[in-house]
Amino acid sequence: KNCALDFAKGEYVVFVEESCEGGRVVIEVREIVKTFGAHTAVDHLSFRLEKGKIYGFLGPNGAGKSTTMNMMTGYLAPTSGTVTIHGYDLLKEPEKAKSYIGYLPEIPPLYNDMTVEEYLKFAAELKKIPAKKRRDEIASAEKRTLIGDYSDRLIRNLSKGYRQRVGLAQALLGDPEIIILDEPTVGLDPQQIIEIRNLIRSLKEQHLVILSSHILSEVNEVCDEVLIISHGKLEEIGTPAELEAKYSGQAIYHIAIIGEEPQIKGALSGLSGIQKVEISNRRKEDGALHITVYTGSNEDIRAEIARALASVALPVLSMTKEEQSLEDVFLKVTGSENKGGKQNE
Repeated sequence: KNCALDFAKGEYVVFVEESCEGGRVVIEVREIVKTFGAHTAVDHLSFRLEKGKIYGFLGPNGAGKSTTMNMMTGYLAPTSGTVTIHGYDLLKEPEKAKSYIGYLPEIPPLYNDMTVEEYLKFAAELKKIPAKKRRDEIASAEKRTLIGDYSDRLIRNLSKGYRQRVGLAQALLGDPEIIILDEPTVGLDPQQIIEIRNLIRSLKEQHLVILSSHILSEVNEVCDEVLIISHGKLEEIGTPAELEAKYSGQAIYHIAIIGEEPQIKGALSGLSGIQKVEISNRRKEDGALHITVYTGSNEDIRAEIARALASVALPVLSMTKEEQSLEDVFLKVTGSENKGGKQNE
């Protein structure tokens, strides 16, 4: 059983550093609540995360994502509940717990009047990196984020994308075991986005990475598991494939066939599970009819469709199954919260 799923269901699980799958549990969030006056931003949230994975953190605006991340990094104290980092309670032993964390907020905390090199030296001192190691740590962070050529530039003169890279370099200083990234690719050009995504992928070999992003395709491409928060509660946790399969209530097929409408409908009428067949206009380029077939389950019946059409000598030029996307899952899980509001892109 997945340990995180046990917590999502509210079941009591004894904390052990070794997880069920052999990875190490590094972060344990237990029943955290955060209220601002009468408003509850985070509502009894619990989960456990292990090293060697990239976790996507999703939720609509106002769902409690940023508040949760701020509590996980010690920027905010929970109203109740606990956050444990490597066994250290973040409230009771903050210095030890925070030593394992590198954090890139959505708006990096930069000093515009410093050069890149000066800022990273300042950040290294704040992190209490030993003086003998600072130069090597800064050089490594600059190399990984591709900002070495800009080390003597004033931060105020950098583009938004490069300021984002400086913030990421700050998070990597000291090689912390946990890397928390809030919208790390905001403001980057397409090439930079690819480079940063490749960097994030490489981090999971030695780190636990938490990535919050409004770009669902990015989460789907980069993350091993996804946590979806709605109204301050953890609604779902699992791999993108698991969540897509869970919320895919039907299968939709798009097929190009050479034939006539009565023949096509007759051939498919004998197949169980087909709920509806829609036929569009004939395509000019190849004379084929384009049809859309809706079924009542996510079971793949392409082979049965192909055999049924072949049995009446109807050539199939193409057939594709429309896949459930992470965006579809997100909208189904958080749909009521998004009504009238801004949705994740």
